[in-house]
Amino acid sequence: MKQKLHSFTKNFLKCGLAGWCLEIIFTSLASLRRRDLTLKGNTSLWMFPIYGCAAVLAPVGRLLAHKPAWRRGLTYMGLIFSTEYLSGTLLARHKLCPWDYRRSRWNICRIIRLDFAPFWFCAGLLFERILFPAPDP
Repeated sequence: MKQKLHSFTKNFLKCGLAGWCLEIIFTSLASLRRRDLTLKGNTSLWMFPIYGCAAVLAPVGRLLAHKPAWRRGLTYMGLIFSTEYLSGTLLARHKLCPWDYRRSRWNICRIIRLDFAPFWFCAGLLFERILFPAPDP
């Protein structure tokens, strides 16, 4: 039990840090659309535990280990959307949600954006690599 808790904590920290970095890169690149070459990215402290929740993909990943990448990616995408919706709804109730997608026509309750599906698909597969690194040759 202690080993599982240690492993989960380590995965939580890795996923939280990776998510933060991905978000900063993503928001930095979005500044290019505004022709802002400073490439300033941003995130919120709230995002660390939200991204850290990707650690729960580990048991799902073990169950899906022999499935094709498209099936694993779709599963992860659904789980990420669910986590984003639940966490965003909870934070919004307390006026703490760091994102608001009202400008997107693909938003659901201003909390998730369906047009982000390809990003979450890829992020899920990336988190899988973080949680299950390839063995050394």
